[in-house]
Amino acid sequence: MDLFAEEQQIYDDAKNHTMDVHNGAVFEFEKYITLANDYGKLLKQLRRATRLADRTTLDLFETNQDLASKVHYDTLTGIYNRRYLDDSLGRIVKSLSRSNGMLSIMMVDIDFFKKYNDTYGHSAGDICLREVAEILSRSITREVDFVARYGGEEFIIVLPHTDEHGSHIMASRLLKNIIERGIPHEQNEVAGCITVSIGVTTVKVRYNHKVEHYVNHADKALYMSKQNGRNRYTFLKFTEPDE
Repeated sequence: MDLFAEEQQIYDDAKNHTMDVHNGAVFEFEKYITLANDYGKLLKQLRRATRLADRTTLDLFETNQDLASKVHYDTLTGIYNRRYLDDSLGRIVKSLSRSNGMLSIMMVDIDFFKKYNDTYGHSAGDICLREVAEILSRSITREVDFVARYGGEEFIIVLPHTDEHGSHIMASRLLKNIIERGIPHEQNEVAGCITVSIGVTTVKVRYNHKVEHYVNHADKALYMSKQNGRNRYTFLKFTEPDE
């Protein structure tokens, strides 16, 4: 019998005995003592069950909070993932569009990363990805800026309220910080260490813009950096999408 059924049974027994006494039956003190003791034991069980339920509820809440936070992070590098990028960039664009605020987007790609994996192995490649992610993350200083892994060896950096001049400064800093870490890469055709190519675009956000407009421009700029020798950044002026 479950606890609530036991409680109901004790209540029914007490009620029935009260009705019997009311109808002339002899009051049985020992029976009431027994019912009281049974109810006391039941209350202790109910308190334990309530504490257990509260603890379980709290554990589930903490687990859900932990899962909610992890769903936005890349499991390999520990930085934000593509899902977080899509969600956050959408909100940022919507917010900045109200005031025609400035936004800069950078797409970063590790130069000759396939050759790196072929030379040092995929385990070393994973370590390299984590190191590059760390360098990129440490290179940004404002809370509103963030780095996300876009896929493979590509990363995206989002810089709200950053104009063209600011984006040039940041891109130069990234190139410098990456090459100064000196991660060996003997198959890199432009240096003896890991380098990156960067595509940059800056835009005054408008209500009719979409996230993919900015990402596509940054991607085109990245392609130009690769075509022009890698280990460099290219700034591509944003052109308004067709209405």
